[in-house]
Amino acid sequence: MKTSLPQLERTAKTLAEKAEACVAFMRSMAELAAPEEIAVAWTGGKDSTVALALWRECLRSYAPGAPLRAVNIDTGCKFPEVIALRDEVARQWDVELVVARPEVELAGYPLAVDKVACCRDLKVRPLQRALAENGVRVLFTGIRADEHASRQERPCVERREHPEHLLAHPVLAFTEMDVWAYIIDKALPYCSLYADGYRSLGCMPCTRRSDASEPERAGRDQDKEAKLEMLHSLGYF
Repeated sequence: MKTSLPQLERTAKTLAEKAEACVAFMRSMAELAAPEEIAVAWTGGKDSTVALALWRECLRSYAPGAPLRAVNIDTGCKFPEVIALRDEVARQWDVELVVARPEVELAGYPLAVDKVACCRDLKVRPLQRALAENGVRVLFTGIRADEHASRQERPCVERREHPEHLLAHPVLAFTEMDVWAYIIDKALPYCSLYADGYRSLGCMPCTRRSDASEPERAGRDQDKEAKLEMLHSLGYF
């Protein structure tokens, strides 16, 4: 891979400018790998759906006919509504979907007891295996700088190992309101749980409703949230 990595323009003010910067960044990242070696880490949540839509737009302009690839980590503990949305959007958008599943048996597994071990077994290892088996060299995510303290200083591109790939964050400069404004403006699909009091969607045992008076990720398990940087060091986003 090239020594010099693309940079995301993070001084854009308007939503249109931010979206334009995202597409330009993705286009630059696309010069580092073939289209079939690029995928979006798509959870079925609002942020990564915006990232997927932006990559879809980018592909249409620079590589018409190239596969729209996405990697989804299905821990076996996801909300049924999220899985249903994932499958429907994948069908409608003709997404080449790779579903990464854990090798551990969930029956009897101590879910959410040791948060690091649980995320390692159900998320990180399946993700790493899926990237290796499918030859993914560039992986776009939907993480945002304003959603968690550990992501505020995150670079827009990270070199990762196991397997070697570039982890890129095109919507890093988006705010929560930017995400919703883009979804509404582009009439993008989103999970019905957002209208039912959820603001950030994870696995069912570690996710609850939260309201506007709380931080966006207040509904996530706070023990796990405190260990997000450790999970990142293990290979998570």
